[in-house]
Parts: sequence; structure tokens; C-alpha cells
Amino acid sequence: MPGDVTKDALIVFTPSGRRGRFPLGTPILKAARSLGVDIDSVCGGRGLCGRCQVEIGNGEFAKHGITSRPTHVSEWNQTEARYQEKRGMAEDRRLSCQALLLKDVVIDVPAESQVHKQVVRKRAEARDIELDPAIRLHYVVVQEPDMHNPTGDLERLLAALEDQWSLTGLETDLRILQSLQQTLRAGDWKVTVAVHRGQVITAIWPGFHDRSYGLAVDVGSTTVAAHLCDLHSGEVLASSGVMNPQIRFGEDLMSRVSYVMMNPGGDAEMTDAVRRAINELTDSVCAEAGIEREEILNATFVGNPVMHHLLLGIDPTELGGAPFALAANSGITLWASQLDLRFHPDARVYVLPCIAGHVGADTAGVILSESPHKTDKITLVVDVGTNAEIVLGNQDRLLACSSPTGPAFEGAQISCGQRAAPGAIERVRIDPETLEPRFKVIGSDLWSNEEGFAEETRKIGVTGICGSGIIEVLAEMYLAGVLAADGTIDGSQAARSPRIRPDGRTFSYLLHDGTEGGGQEISIIQNDVRAIQLGKAALYAGIRLLMDRLGVEQLDQIMLAGAFGSHIDTKYAMVLGMIPDCALQHVYSAGNAAGTGARIALLNQAARDEIEEVIRRVEKIETAVEPKFQAHFVEAMGIPHTTAAFPNLSKVVDLPAAKPRAANDSGENGGRRRRRRGQV
Repeated sequence: MPGDVTKDALIVFTPSGRRGRFPLGTPILKAARSLGVDIDSVCGGRGLCGRCQVEIGNGEFAKHGITSRPTHVSEWNQTEARYQEKRGMAEDRRLSCQALLLKDVVIDVPAESQVHKQVVRKRAEARDIELDPAIRLHYVVVQEPDMHNPTGDLERLLAALEDQWSLTGLETDLRILQSLQQTLRAGDWKVTVAVHRGQVITAIWPGFHDRSYGLAVDVGSTTVAAHLCDLHSGEVLASSGVMNPQIRFGEDLMSRVSYVMMNPGGDAEMTDAVRRAINELTDSVCAEAGIEREEILNATFVGNPVMHHLLLGIDPTELGGAPFALAANSGITLWASQLDLRFHPDARVYVLPCIAGHVGADTAGVILSESPHKTDKITLVVDVGTNAEIVLGNQDRLLACSSPTGPAFEGAQISCGQRAAPGAIERVRIDPETLEPRFKVIGSDLWSNEEGFAEETRKIGVTGICGSGIIEVLAEMYLAGVLAADGTIDGSQAARSPRIRPDGRTFSYLLHDGTEGGGQEISIIQNDVRAIQLGKAALYAGIRLLMDRLGVEQLDQIMLAGAFGSHIDTKYAMVLGMIPDCALQHVYSAGNAAGTGARIALLNQAARDEIEEVIRRVEKIETAVEPKFQAHFVEAMGIPHTTAAFPNLSKVVDLPAAKPRAANDSGENGGRRRRRRGQV
């Protein structure tokens, strides 16, 4: 720092460690900015926003060679007193825009005063989010019009933003211009301006304004979920979800594409339906948080390719057949009004990029959330839905594919299957000696064999079995010897328990009989097992294809994403052979990773550039044209697998001895059916 050091004071900022000498009387905020220290401010140093609060070091700081005292900066002034009175401030805090440098001093910048603060995520293996939203607020004082200087109001606003915030080359649209003059005069030439990514003015308010909100939305084929976030703190203020109304056009993606093919204008119907659902969801989260929807200035969206196209109003027909061409696979930034979304009139929307025809922006969100591209560990990330979207690799190489698992994992195609709702069986344990089951249902914390279970579940009932429940009951049946490695329910076990009963030419397992109380009977039949086998075989085959292409036989870690991954017990997923063998302590549930990725993109603008770059180098594998897929699929029909070893799983689970075919010796109930299965 140039100048006479005898008239300068040394200032050291922590935790950054940046230091420099400045003339006495320099505002702490100005010194911080000169040194590139990360301190937040909306009001431009006018003492209005309170975001630039710092703490003055008190004591001997040998490391820095400084004795620092609160008296080494100027005393409280009227601006700070006014802020303290209106909003409150801790006694040991100062507004760095008001405190002036008097002597050598150490200044600590607390996390909440930093622009790029960290939003901590709960899972230990998940990376935190660096808060750097695309929308920034800037308070400016604009020069009033002058007869001798006939400059437009917009030009003087832009000049103020350049002079006071060093923002240049800004653009705006007609809506801003239409209200600009009234806003400037209402604010007595003092206004707050929202700028998107340092490029576009998206909102303007009279006077000082420091509230900005964003919405992160995961448009799933079954559910649409939204998270309302405070763009200053990164806090999630409200979250909610609704069923995707497109379900009435078809439960799975291809049936919706077929609807478009068979019904001209069907794509517009579905686009309108999902946009209306998003607007209703927006109203819901805004009401919960106590804000107006017009305060939402930014939004991010993820979704599979069909949902992505329908949200944008793009006909998804090309995704219905080879070569499954996307309309675009880059990220897209739009005005919210272009999507008929009722946010702030000039809110900006970012839709994350798709990867391939069956690997969508939701997978891009998963990658952003779980960061397999930032580790040297061979990482498998699986988002299980009607289609499983699979990512494998590490920082050196990343591959992705989609595999047609079908809806069985969500409870569909299961005789007593249902979606996860109160009354659905979600946890199952089977006694290996007696073959008696016990279970938990959604809506109760009690196991079915515990006192009070019947009373607690009387209102909700035991209504069916959801995805996590079907996985657990089949895995437990296998571990108890009821289910053979080929997936056949073993009729010979009927001698051990009346729960194993003939069912035509096959057998079933009675999980719950609620008929005495007016309820229903819930059994696992052979077709249920086959539906899960087909789904898990497709999933494993897709994973195995990527492992072949990457040239690896072992995985270092596995992350199960989505609502399914949140509720499934990873041990049982491995027992069934849904995923390859891996040390169970390195198999995680990633929760709604796609939604988390949308939230990361909302709160950190650099993440948008990052995912665009990562997606460009992801290698896309199309399972439909891979000759090895069918061979892997057939071998993966076995439980856990026909040929693959599971040494890590064997350390924690007593896997049954190899018994590839059930001993169904009851003639008509097993023999001929078994021969046909053997030919498959």
C-alpha cells in the first residue's frame, strides 16, 4: 500500500489472513474490498443493510505481530445506533462500513457476513454449498435529472451502478423500463436493483430493499417438489410437493410420449398441466414462508428428458424412439414469464442441462449434488425410478446411462403394491426359524408384533406394500430360505409354515391377514418376485455395462438417490442384487439428490457453469444398443446374482448356501411351471 507508513495502520482480516496498511480514517469495509476480503453488502456502505458486520480483535496477536483493541477503530456513530435500534446487533459487532481505522487492528469476518458463505449439508460425505447466488441486490443513489444534462433515467441508473458498484455493460428489458421512472421518483432517487449474474437488471424497488428469494424445483414424472430458499442466507424456508398432474395422461414416461403421438396437441395439454402445478406449488411454499410469490427472483429446474421438454413446451415425440434425440442438452436461462410461471415478472429461470435422450437434467442435478467428478474414488450414483439413471466414474472419467427398471420398485406391478402412503408396509423382518414376519407401516413407529400396533393403525389400516417394503420382504424371504436363488418361492417350505401356500402352479407367502378385522390379505406371489427380478436385473445390467466400459471390477462407494434411495435399506438392496458388491459402510442414501442439485445451482451461480462443463465430458452409453446388456441382464436375474460374488456383503449377512432351484415337489403346483421358467 503506497503512502507514509507512519500515518498508516496495519489491518489483518481473519479467517482469510489478508493484511495491508491503510491511512487512518479508512472505513474497514473499504480496506476489506481493497484486499479482496469477502464481506457482504447491499447498501454500498450506507449502514442500511447490516450485512457487513465484523468483530474487532481484543488482545495480543503474536502470529500477526499486532496488539488489537476495540478502541483501535472509531466509536459507534449515529448510523450504527440507528441500525441497532431498528434491527438489533450483538454488542461485540460493528458495521464495517461505519467503523474507521485508527490503529493496528485484527478484524474477524463472521461467516454470516461473508458473501460466499457456506451452507452446510447434513450428510458427512456431502460437500457444502458455497453461497454465491445468481441474483445480487445493489442499493444506489441516482443523480436527479438536470435541464442542462438531458440524460435518460436508465442511463443515469446505469452510471450509478457503474460508479457505486463497478457494474458495467448491464442489460435490461422493456418491463423494467416501463416502471423505472415511477420507481426512481417514489424512492427519491434512491433505489435497490437486482442484477442477474452481473449482466441483466431483473428488478428495481424504491428505497432500500434486502429481501430476495429463489425456488429450486424437481419436476419428476410422479411428483413435483419445490424448495423455497432465502438467497441471502441459503436457508430453505419451505418445501412442498404435489403429484404431477400429467399422471392422468400416463403413469410412465413412454405412455405420455405415446399420448402426444396419438393426440395432436397433447404435449400442450401436459405442458399446461405441469406449469399450473408449479404455480400452485409456488403459492403453497410462499404461504408457508409468509412471502409474496412476486419476491421470487430466480428459479432452477431439474427433470428427466421428457419432463424437461414438456416443461419447456417442447414436443417430446423424438424421445420416444431411437436415436432418442434431445431438442437441446445445454442449460437454458429464460424469463419466468416465458414458462407462464407466476414469480416476479422479470424473474430468471435456469433449467439444468440434459445428458442424453434418457438421462436428464435430474441426473445433472445428482452429479452436481454428489460430485463423483471431484473424487478419485470409483463412485456409482443410482437414481432409481421407472427408468434408473446411472452414473459411474471419478475425477478422471465419468459415464452415464439409463436402464429400463419399470415401476415395480415404486409398488406398481406388485399384487398388493401401492405408493408410499400411510398404511403401506415399509419395513419387514422374517424369523428364519419360524418364518413368521413382523413389519412396520408408514404412519406408525411400532412393529406389527408390538403391543399397541393394532390400535395405532386402526384408522390408517394395513393397506398394501410400498417399494422399500417389497425390497425388504423379498430379501428377507431369500435370507430365510423361502425364496430360492432363481427367484422361485420354495413350496417345500410349506411344511415349516402355513404362510407358504399353493397359488395355482406356484406358491405365495402370506405377509399379513387383515380379513378378520375387515382389512385385506397381503401376500407375495410369484409374479411379484418376477417383477422385482426384472427391474433389478435391468438395473444391475446397466451398472455392469458401465463397469465394463470403465474397466473396473470393484466400486469404492455407492450412492442411492431419489425418494427410493432415501427409504430403502442399502443392505437389502445388495442382498437382492440391485447393486454390485461394495463395503456397506460406503453405500449411502443420497436423498433427493436431483433436488439438492437444483438447490446448489440456485444458490451458487458458478455451479451452473460447472455442471455445463462436466456434462460435456460425460460419456453416454445407450443400453438399448449394447450387445452385452442382455447377457448381463440374464445373469443378474439370480439372487443376489447368478455368477457374481458378494464378499463384502457376506461379511455382514449370512447368505444362504447356493440352492439355484426351489424344491417344489408338489406336482401340479410346481413341476411344469418350473420347467418353463428354466427355459427363460
